[in-house]
Amino acid sequence: MNLQNDSSYIYLHGFASTPDSIKAKYFRDRFYSLGIDLKTPDLNHNDFSRLTLTRQLDQIETEFLQTQSTESVENVKKLEEVTIIGSSFGGLTAAWLAQRQLSVKQIVLLAPAFQFLSHWLPQLGQQQLEKWQSEKYLPVYHYGEQRYLPLNYQFVADMGQYPEEKLMRPVPTLILHGKHDTIVPIQASRSFSEHRPWVKLIELEDDHSLGNVLDEIWEAIPKFCQFK
Repeated sequence: MNLQNDSSYIYLHGFASTPDSIKAKYFRDRFYSLGIDLKTPDLNHNDFSRLTLTRQLDQIETEFLQTQSTESVENVKKLEEVTIIGSSFGGLTAAWLAQRQLSVKQIVLLAPAFQFLSHWLPQLGQQQLEKWQSEKYLPVYHYGEQRYLPLNYQFVADMGQYPEEKLMRPVPTLILHGKHDTIVPIQASRSFSEHRPWVKLIELEDDHSLGNVLDEIWEAIPKFCQFK
């Protein structure tokens, strides 16, 4: 059976990951079993070194959400509704797409990378951060490629354009976050959901990968998305 013909579904993988990650394949298979084509774009865009949040937003808007910005209010009723599932940095990207695009009707965020730089940069240390800024590139381990790749400092500079207190469009949001996450502590999702009544947070017994609770996550997604 083919469900939700008037809707499209997109999965955004995490930082230094790929559309062939375990989670991406898992959800692609589950959606396929329901007759739904889950789109899984490659956010590396053949150039991980120049990755930024802005580039990810532009990529998804260009590929899937053209002319569907919040400025096009008169066209809202004609738009195909979009559900976005985002993992980690892909989750942060999904949150900003929901803020910017009226066609995004709901989002599911898996350990979303809220307050990402405030968690990540201190782990690098001041000396390495200054070296990155002066030399422009930092070797970062890419889990999908299974090797270190250079990342431009523009990744950090670009994030300054996106203060999370501006994420206030009341789009139905489901967050699933591991209680034992050391990459993006669960407190980031707790803080985000605290004063946003349209956000539901489910806390899970796992770490950032959420690899041990995929079945629990899948149980929650159809309920939230109201598959029929």
